[in-house]
Amino acid sequence: MGTMTTLFGGGSSKDISGKSQTLGKATDATVITPLNPGKFGSVRTTPIVEAPRYFTKEETDAMKALAKDKTEGARQSKRAYKALSKIEEADAKVHKSHRSYESSVAANELTKKRADVKHAKNLHVLRPGYARLGIGLEKAETDAAARIEAIRTKLLGEVKQ
Repeated sequence: MGTMTTLFGGGSSKDISGKSQTLGKATDATVITPLNPGKFGSVRTTPIVEAPRYFTKEETDAMKALAKDKTEGARQSKRAYKALSKIEEADAKVHKSHRSYESSVAANELTKKRADVKHAKNLHVLRPGYARLGIGLEKAETDAAARIEAIRTKLLGEVKQ
């Protein structure tokens, strides 16, 4: 297992290329992109009048009422689409802010890991000193035991076995 795999997980470089493919995907399957231009539908309330004709009073009154309704509907649709655009803009700001946050977390995590590695290296530099302390303690303990034994022998005239 490589260092990067150990630090960040994952199995192989195939995982990395898979991630870049994921980054290229849209946030939703129906979002408009160059590769997904959407549907070019339209709104048509009435059929096209293909030839000149006369209209009756009832047809005209009905069309005037429908025109009034559609005019109000168009005004409300315009307001709704404006609101939807503002929602998309807000969503994009949140998305961008979140990615900025994630970048900050990643950068600061790297700073923290670098500090950890620096600290670990410094601890390893200290290892010989600690080893020397251990040897020094062992020697002091051995010397003290030998002196105690010499005093005991001198005082008691016997050697402990």
